[in-house]
Amino acid sequence: MIVPVLLVAGALGAGKTTLLNHLLANPDGRRITAVVNDFGAVDIDAQLLGTVTEEVISLKNGCICCSLQGDLLRTLSAVIKRDPAPDAIVIETSGISDPAEIIRNLMDPVIFKVAPLETVVTLVDPQRLRDAPELEQDALWRSQLRAADFASLTKTDLLDRVALDEVRAVVGRHKPQSAIFEVAHGIVPPDLLFSRELRAPRAMPRQMPVMSEPFATVTWTSRAPLSLARFQQVIGQLAARTLRIKGLLLFTEHPGKPILFQSVATRGTLAPAPLPPADGLTAQLVLIGREGEIAADQIDAVMRGIEMS
Repeated sequence: MIVPVLLVAGALGAGKTTLLNHLLANPDGRRITAVVNDFGAVDIDAQLLGTVTEEVISLKNGCICCSLQGDLLRTLSAVIKRDPAPDAIVIETSGISDPAEIIRNLMDPVIFKVAPLETVVTLVDPQRLRDAPELEQDALWRSQLRAADFASLTKTDLLDRVALDEVRAVVGRHKPQSAIFEVAHGIVPPDLLFSRELRAPRAMPRQMPVMSEPFATVTWTSRAPLSLARFQQVIGQLAARTLRIKGLLLFTEHPGKPILFQSVATRGTLAPAPLPPADGLTAQLVLIGREGEIAADQIDAVMRGIEMS
């Protein structure tokens, strides 16, 4: 059982708890365990505060980037051993945490083997950045942003378009625009933060909340022999226009050895996969991007280039 980890970072008051509340209330069929430093503001039953539950685990009296490192790793180890294990783990950092320190701890080989860090998202409060432009020079703020796969501008319903574009320009000096998205009320599609298991897609909820930015999902499959060399040549075209890609592939250069490809914002990896694509396919990819920026026919035209006749 492999349980992906989502790390949520950002300054104090950036909206991390709001995002966590939304994910817990709208898990999209996933069993999510949240690990937080202090979740007194999380909207759950009062009796859960200070206890360990199937949903939320509180690490108190310290910061998980320093004094609670051992507690974090022990907690993750215990969560993974649950029966049933969660489908995903969300770690909400303290606003004074440096994600680089936490990421280094999550690279522990024993933990990473079963709970790999899949996505790092850093939240930015646009109004605070406008009120305190010197924040851009703050070493911790810059480290939080530098560690992120995605930068999320929160509370976007409180500012007009001109103001948001100004903030995007500031954040864009540290992250590519393709890795910046806007949210209000913590509403982020879960598939953007931790990708869905390809083999057993879950039913969508009956009603999804309206998101600040519309996203589109495209699935691409193939039964033809595939070239790894061609894939490496063309995948950059797709990574530039998508927010994340995850899929299983079989390449002729490595017969019988399935490959897992993951791309999150500007970061992409190829690694051995425990299982091949389903139903005798040679490729099974799920791609997520902003609505209007990805289309099935365009993706198909690019990906057909990796097929060998």
